[in-house]
This record gives sequence, structure tokens and C-alpha cells, in this order.
Amino acid sequence: MDDCVFCNIINRTIESAILFENDRVIVIRDILPKAPVHLLVISKEHIVSLNHLEPRHKDLVWDIISTAKEMARQQQIADPGFKLVVNVGRDGGQVIPHLHVHVMGGKKFSD
Repeated sequence: MDDCVFCNIINRTIESAILFENDRVIVIRDILPKAPVHLLVISKEHIVSLNHLEPRHKDLVWDIISTAKEMARQQQIADPGFKLVVNVGRDGGQVIPHLHVHVMGGKKFSD
């Protein structure tokens, strides 16, 4: 996907400070943070959204969630609490059509 920002970050055609990477996911900081800690856990496989997941992706989903948990621990937001957000589709607030999870913390959320 030449026009996908996240694919270009994964392929290193767009520079980004990668905080973590394995075979299935990468983690970067959100460029428009909504919290003191705002990371993105991004699937390396181009999957448009949660709506496009298939049963074969169950290990990927586990990797995304477990990576989010570990990153929250490393960022010292696990114990006080953090938020995971998955936006699905344009009306759901998804700006980049590539599966990713927002890990946000470092402040108290009211909603």
C-alpha cells in the first residue's frame, strides 16, 4: 500500500521513531497526542480496520493487546490506568485506514 502512512513507516520509506517492533507489530508515538502518553500499536499486515479481521488474525490480535499492555508498563501508566482505543471507519474516528490501537495514559480520563 504505497499511499498508506503506516505501511510507509513499516517499510521505512517514512521516518518515525519506532519504540518497539516484532514480526507482527510496531509501536510509535502519536504525532497529535491526546494524552501525556499516546502510543500507536500498529499491525504490520495491512488490515484496513477491526471490521476486516478474520479468524486467522487471532494471534495478531493477541500480539497487539499484549504489546499495548507491555508498552503501558514500560511507560509507567499500567498501574494508575490507561486507555486502549480502536477507531473503526471514518464515522468511528479512524483517520488512517490501517489497523492500529491507541494506548493513552498519564492523565485521568473522564469518559
